[in-house]
Amino acid sequence: MLMIAQSTIFPALKLPDSPLRLPNPILSPTHDSRISASFQWPWFHPKPRLPKNLSYQIFGKELRNILMSPLPGVEEKRRLIKLRSSLLASSYETESNHPLEACHHQNYDSVAKSSNSTSVMEKRKKRRVFFLDVNPLCYKGSSPNLQSFAHWVSLLFSEVSRSDPVIAVVDGERGNEYRRHILPSYKANRRKFSALQRDSKSSVERTHKLVFDVLHDCNVPVVKIEAHEADDVVATLVGQVLSRGYQAVIASPDKDFKQLISEDVQIVLPIQELDRWSFYTLNNYISQYGCDPVSDLSMRCFLGDEVDGVPGIQKFFPGFGRKTVVKLLKKHGSLQDLLNAAAVRTVAKPYAQDALIKYADELRRNYEVLSLKRDVDVQIQEPWLFERDPHNDSVSISKFISLVRKTETFNWRRESCLKG
Repeated sequence: MLMIAQSTIFPALKLPDSPLRLPNPILSPTHDSRISASFQWPWFHPKPRLPKNLSYQIFGKELRNILMSPLPGVEEKRRLIKLRSSLLASSYETESNHPLEACHHQNYDSVAKSSNSTSVMEKRKKRRVFFLDVNPLCYKGSSPNLQSFAHWVSLLFSEVSRSDPVIAVVDGERGNEYRRHILPSYKANRRKFSALQRDSKSSVERTHKLVFDVLHDCNVPVVKIEAHEADDVVATLVGQVLSRGYQAVIASPDKDFKQLISEDVQIVLPIQELDRWSFYTLNNYISQYGCDPVSDLSMRCFLGDEVDGVPGIQKFFPGFGRKTVVKLLKKHGSLQDLLNAAAVRTVAKPYAQDALIKYADELRRNYEVLSLKRDVDVQIQEPWLFERDPHNDSVSISKFISLVRKTETFNWRRESCLKG
């Protein structure tokens, strides 16, 4: 019996994936090349599936008569179309593994059941709550810039969060004193949150009021806890949101939040080069670092954070790089477990072993400074989780930008007069 294969007989003809057995050898190489080179049959798209209740003999006879005839004319085309219609009509009674064909083969009851299942799954899908880290967005590079804040907030509301609830968090006064007490160099070079007259306390208050007002106008609650950084407040609120069955999305360029990443916690980053927000998920983290986010905090204790003034141990041991750290953490789990193991036995090469013993106290100090606190005295409020009304966004942000420009122009003229 002859096996008909699409690629060897007539490539343009879309036959079933499994070869079709014809009752008699009916084709010759000359016929095959003549047909495939001179004529294409689009009537077999989407590909018909040979139904079980249709006789192979009938299909083979019809196809043989068409192929053995001269180049297909009008009558042959009609016969082929009729054959295709019979195939498709019969195929509704059979099952199919192809996702597109399966849609045709289902009856109305199956379709209704599938629709109900889909709606149930959609209802079960967790809602998202966005946390807006305000302070970093108020800078363009290292310079305070409230227009940059307006730009990124506008993009976030219009393209990312839309009507999902958004909770804005701002650093509290004396927020970093706790960590400064442990490590004096912590954020020692950071400028305070002010975008206007940096040496005036009243200008800082005006800046805060401008930001708070525009966020309130956009139906976004603002959380500010004295003596606590925004990072710790966000970490605490994220835990409360997850316990209520929501997903959390943190809108911030701050890499400290990577230690919170999980299946239900994502970060959305402002990408300056692309002028857009970009999601950073658990899969992105694993692809980038090759380890679980649970190890992120321990890894950063070794590598340090130059921006925040947290020294790593690489400058003392240049060979102690990211690969070595990831390898050790994969084996031992956490920084504390690794340091405990290194204290009683050899866990790495001599240079790494020496670093673990010599700088154990510095690594533990880094861990305490870099770890986010999750026990801040703040409670999520039920209205914060309501769907946000975005209708005022464009008007409120435009008004905010206008006020910022007027204030900046006034300050520039005032400084010019004082210098003159």
